[in-house]
Amino acid sequence: MKQRVMGVETEFGVNATFRGGSRLSPEEVSRYLFRKVVAWGRSSNVFLGNGSRLYLDVGSHPEYATAECTDLLDVVAQDRAGEIIVQDLADDAEQRLAEEGFDATVYVLKNNVDSRGNSYGSHENYLIERRTRMERVTETLVPFLVTRQLVTGAGRLHVTEQRATYLVSQRADHMWEDLSSATTRSRPIINTRDEPHADPEKHRRLHVIVGDSTMSQTTTLLRLGTTDLVLQMLEAGTVVPDLVLANPMQAIRDVSRDPTGRVPLRLRSGGTVTALEVQEQLLALVTRYAEGAGIAGEGAYRDVLELWERGLDAIATDRLNLVDTEIEWVMKKKLLDSYAQRHGLEAWDPRLQQLDLAWHDIHARRGLVRILERSGAARTVVDDARVAAATTDPPQTRARLRGDFVRVASEHRRDFTVDWVHLKLNDTASRTVICKDPFAWQDERVDALLEHIRGSGGAPT
Repeated sequence: MKQRVMGVETEFGVNATFRGGSRLSPEEVSRYLFRKVVAWGRSSNVFLGNGSRLYLDVGSHPEYATAECTDLLDVVAQDRAGEIIVQDLADDAEQRLAEEGFDATVYVLKNNVDSRGNSYGSHENYLIERRTRMERVTETLVPFLVTRQLVTGAGRLHVTEQRATYLVSQRADHMWEDLSSATTRSRPIINTRDEPHADPEKHRRLHVIVGDSTMSQTTTLLRLGTTDLVLQMLEAGTVVPDLVLANPMQAIRDVSRDPTGRVPLRLRSGGTVTALEVQEQLLALVTRYAEGAGIAGEGAYRDVLELWERGLDAIATDRLNLVDTEIEWVMKKKLLDSYAQRHGLEAWDPRLQQLDLAWHDIHARRGLVRILERSGAARTVVDDARVAAATTDPPQTRARLRGDFVRVASEHRRDFTVDWVHLKLNDTASRTVICKDPFAWQDERVDALLEHIRGSGGAPT
């Protein structure tokens, strides 16, 4: 597939500190966040003018799903835009709480594990062609995703009493299966439920559940870009060595506990392989494919390939300083190690645990990653202007049709219903436009519907 629709769904953690006697649970605070949404959308599940979806998920987690993107940098910008949109809800919640007598600070965290050990995710979606044989894709993609955390993990300081372990990935310990179609009773690396949100005869949606929520723009780019390239290579028919793991669930936990990437992982066919070896083999194959396809030197793909290679080299040679402004688990570890050394702290010290948590604060001023970005200690790939634009402007995909419809219908106070495919006016005629092509950002039927809403006299067809 020369062009691919991609997107990210992020579940956020919510907490609040209360000064004074009265306090509320995180679940109650989350409902305050969505009062603003319900006020205009009459629901806690809405689509926005930038084409994205915002809703209150199970467990009272705010969830933001980016609009469909075909450009890697658009995904990064849209993902960051989601942080701004959700933080705006947190600011509004603080004000509403204050009006009701609560002196509180609301925190929204883009992480994957809460203090009680519950996990919530950051899911990736990739459109693939229906003709692609899923078994061939997943046989390579599962070992790729198990070992991808070496360069895309967010890092986590895992503390049990006075024992601390630094994990490469926040999500790895909470995966239960490699493949499953279940959505609630299982937590697989890849969810195989066939729900394409597109023409089912042409496409299917690959739903990846294993990824960490990433604060670093470069790590987000690497996370989406490496996976897109591996999929492109497989779709092109590249012959890949048998890397199927004997026990993916054990392997994903072992890799998370081994920042050197050298722990042996058992193969189903016999023998062992290391995470570094899996990644290096796939990088070599992807690079050869990208050069043959003429995309190795193109913009974001060039950046992805360069950082992927440099990241693996940094791990292989124990020179993490080569990527300590770009790969998130390395960036966080550097900060924690420096703080511990400066203050003479044991690895399990509560102050380090607090610092670990503060890393994921999405607040623009107090969030640690945003502070590092402003000081030049965290590299970015999209500027503030592009991120700001992404909070209101949809990408040039089907998201533009949806975003325009939501904006115009809202401005004219029309009752409407929207999902990824359908645009519906809930009037007596019950006008509905079905948009099956996620690549199409222009549609005469939608233009006619918008004109009808604006009251120009034109009738939708």
